[in-house]
Amino acid sequence: MSQRFQSYIDGRWIAGADSAADENPSDLGSPVGEYGSLNAAQVNEAIAAAAQAQRAWGLSSPQQRADALDFVGSEILARKEELGRLLAQEEGKTLPESIGEAARAGQIFKFFAGEALRIPGEKLASTRPGVDVEITREPVGVVGIIAPWNFPLAIPAWKIAPALAYGNAVVFKPAEIVPGCAWALAEILSRAGLPAGVFNLAIGSGRVVGQALVENRGIDALSFTGSVPTGNRLLKQAAERGLKIQLEMGGKNPLVVLADADLDKAVEIAVNGAYFSTGQRCTASSRLIVEAPVYDEFIARTRKRLQQIKVGNALAQGVDIGPVASRSQLETDLSYLEIARSEGAELLHGGELLELDTPGHYLSPALIAAQPQHRIAREEVFGPVAAVLRADDYEHALALANDTEFGLCAGIATTSLKYATHFKRHAQAGMVMVNLPTAGVDPHVPFGGRKASSYGPREQGRYAVEFYTTVKTAYTSA
Repeated sequence: MSQRFQSYIDGRWIAGADSAADENPSDLGSPVGEYGSLNAAQVNEAIAAAAQAQRAWGLSSPQQRADALDFVGSEILARKEELGRLLAQEEGKTLPESIGEAARAGQIFKFFAGEALRIPGEKLASTRPGVDVEITREPVGVVGIIAPWNFPLAIPAWKIAPALAYGNAVVFKPAEIVPGCAWALAEILSRAGLPAGVFNLAIGSGRVVGQALVENRGIDALSFTGSVPTGNRLLKQAAERGLKIQLEMGGKNPLVVLADADLDKAVEIAVNGAYFSTGQRCTASSRLIVEAPVYDEFIARTRKRLQQIKVGNALAQGVDIGPVASRSQLETDLSYLEIARSEGAELLHGGELLELDTPGHYLSPALIAAQPQHRIAREEVFGPVAAVLRADDYEHALALANDTEFGLCAGIATTSLKYATHFKRHAQAGMVMVNLPTAGVDPHVPFGGRKASSYGPREQGRYAVEFYTTVKTAYTSA
């Protein structure tokens, strides 16, 4: 192991209290490196440093913030192949997807460099003569960021960049299985001209680092992306002390395929949305709802397409799907396949462990014919697993699409403007895609869902200002 990934506190690199291997899910015999985990005292030190540094950073010029973020974005873009390779090794995403994610992270920093110069405000006339009213936005203070492992560059970018752009300080906790990407991002930020303490990287367990971020009163706001159980627990803890919180917690996203759809295009949309990135996307099309007249043909064409999918080492050329990111996630995927069988769902394709040239967490993409009540059709699996459901007609398909506790994305494949328009209005989701995969969003527009998928203001784009700032109204008498 040639690389040790350290935390970054108050402008200093910190080794952490212990060490663990950073696994390569494509080749279990060749770890990416090792990392150290912070203890509670070190996390609290990071929070204190952020609180101290934020006072001046919150009053810094917009140009200073814009220059720092532009530097970060430019370096990420210049090094996207190198960073993409690290991401592919560490998370298991194919190399082209990983390079694309690195580029997206760079673009996000570039976008918020511009937003730092466009912080909105208003000047209004008062109802009282001789009184002026100014409405301004100010930073909330110290932002705790808890990011998941499935997009280890892009998701941290779309949280860290707006936090810094609007004058906040940051304490960032990455997922434990992707410390290398977090370290690489922190290393670039450490050279961006930020005052010591404005940005801090805290590598460690949720039990230690995450708990400190929600309990320590030096944290003014918390942005979390992860599982529903963890998000709900954080929400309860945040409510007890009035902590501003933003949650993104997954989905069970429907893709409706109507009988009038271009079926070849619909199959490509379904396979891309359900299985690319190994299905490890909260926006994945994990429920394929197909209108009865084309149900059998859709399944036949999808099975044929899945036979062409190549699963392999994330760094290998020609690979469509890399390994599952971790042993624990692989076990979850396999357990849901067994649950599906036990409940009477039919495995139509895949779901098999694969032995390849290098030992890794390889699973062939699984397609399962299910009923709406089956757990495989209701609970998020977060792997290369999709359930297909039969719908009698459009109205039935829409009802099935909305029959879920989640509401992140919803998609429809159709050539009908009537049904596309109706679906966009009536799908109970924060994002709707027409003739596009549900997985695949732009970084300059709002991201977020409804129901159990999200809580709090939207992420990304100009809407990020709602979470990372607080509004002040000032009255002045002449």
